[in-house]
Amino acid sequence: MASDDRERKERRMSETFRAIRVSRDEAKTQSVDIVEMSTDDLMDGDVDVAVEATTVNYKDGLAITGRGPVVRRWPLIPGIDLAGTVLRSTHAGWQGGDKVVLNGWGVGETHHGAFAGRARLNGDWLVPLPENFSAKDAMAIGTAGYTAMLSVMALEDAGLSPDAGPVVVTGASGGVGSVAVALLSKLGWTVIASTGRPAEAGWLRDLGATEIIDRAELAEPGRPLAKERWAGGVDAVGSHTLANVLAATKYGGVVTCCGLAQGMDLPASVAPFILRGVSLLGIDSVMAPKPRRLRAWKRLAEDLDPAKLRAIATDIDFDGIVDAAGKIIDGQIRGRVVVDMS
Repeated sequence: MASDDRERKERRMSETFRAIRVSRDEAKTQSVDIVEMSTDDLMDGDVDVAVEATTVNYKDGLAITGRGPVVRRWPLIPGIDLAGTVLRSTHAGWQGGDKVVLNGWGVGETHHGAFAGRARLNGDWLVPLPENFSAKDAMAIGTAGYTAMLSVMALEDAGLSPDAGPVVVTGASGGVGSVAVALLSKLGWTVIASTGRPAEAGWLRDLGATEIIDRAELAEPGRPLAKERWAGGVDAVGSHTLANVLAATKYGGVVTCCGLAQGMDLPASVAPFILRGVSLLGIDSVMAPKPRRLRAWKRLAEDLDPAKLRAIATDIDFDGIVDAAGKIIDGQIRGRVVVDMS
């Protein structure tokens, strides 16, 4: 009996790991701590994953800094993306040793997330890691890049093609924007990149942008209709920026919307829709059905230039996550941040 107890204790000790935990006190004041946890502390799920890489998205920045209502269960491990190896599974679709990717599904919002050495998840939330990607490659893409791919697919599914004219990408220096620029240019589009960071113009041109415009051109209140400038757009900013993108979209054009960096409002008119037949397509990456996720990751493996992916990504380790969360909210990070959890 004593040896059994000792064995169980040693097994629990071997399965402890560091995690970032956000908590609230009775006054709803948020705190962020790096803690030691065990697998006994994880939430319900039928697949345990060793987290090998994760990333810091804008939403993760909001969760850690408390500047947005992302976390809805307390205390919680944040982190909406991970890639790793299955350790244990009672799910029919997965077995030990499988390489997997997770994006969204409320992980890091209502379910313990990626900023930990282990994750216990619903197997239905997972997709296989493409063979030509490492865990770090997948997190250089992450939810931001996967959302960019969903946006490109939506443009294509709506019938838009490169010969229709240029496409504008807002927030181009950010995660979604930088991957969108790389993808669209690889697929033959003429890409106009909107950014508030003039110093990144050369980097954006290296990713494939043909023209760089200052975000100030789009960020202020504008006319209901403007001169037709682009056939489509990928917007991660919202508010006046999205309204101005719509106002300058050509007849029959298509714009996708996936973010709110400037705001959740949309101070636009119906003019682009009823006078030019413009379509606005919402992109949801969190609850997207699995077939669409599989299609997006297959396309990413085919259409994303590995050299451009490396140019987009900056590597940090676990101890750099909290600092990176603040910087991404303050607009001090370009491209993607990859966290090596090894």
